[in-house]
Amino acid sequence: MDREEFIRIVEGTNPRTVFAPLGIRVTKYDPDEMQVAMDIDERHHQHLGMLHGGVSALLAESAASLAAAMSVDLHTHTIAGVDLNATHLRAKQTGSLQATARPLFRGRTTHVYAIEIADEGGHLVCVSRCTIAVRPRRREDRDP
Repeated sequence: MDREEFIRIVEGTNPRTVFAPLGIRVTKYDPDEMQVAMDIDERHHQHLGMLHGGVSALLAESAASLAAAMSVDLHTHTIAGVDLNATHLRAKQTGSLQATARPLFRGRTTHVYAIEIADEGGHLVCVSRCTIAVRPRRREDRDP
């Protein structure tokens, strides 16, 4: 799948995903340095008013999954996150976040990404590692 087709599919699908209600946007389409971002508001808080760690995990896996998807031919293969760890380094209540996923390993059936989530000042808020499974699509699910 070429870059323009991939971007068209992602941008066309984003309004019907978790990206829309949480205000997540793709800011850089690059399989070697995929970036997603969002501005923090009350939708992203836990009960004590701080950024919910699950939101950071969502950003991390989203960046890694998009990088993996852009690295394979989605006409013949599919991807799925199978493992995610996240270490939360800094509490946030407001501001913006940018998650950057970079490949550590790209194999035939497994990809591993390191993800850094930084705030508007460039301070690390969370670091993560995500493992993505790469599997062939069933013949009946492939594009003609």
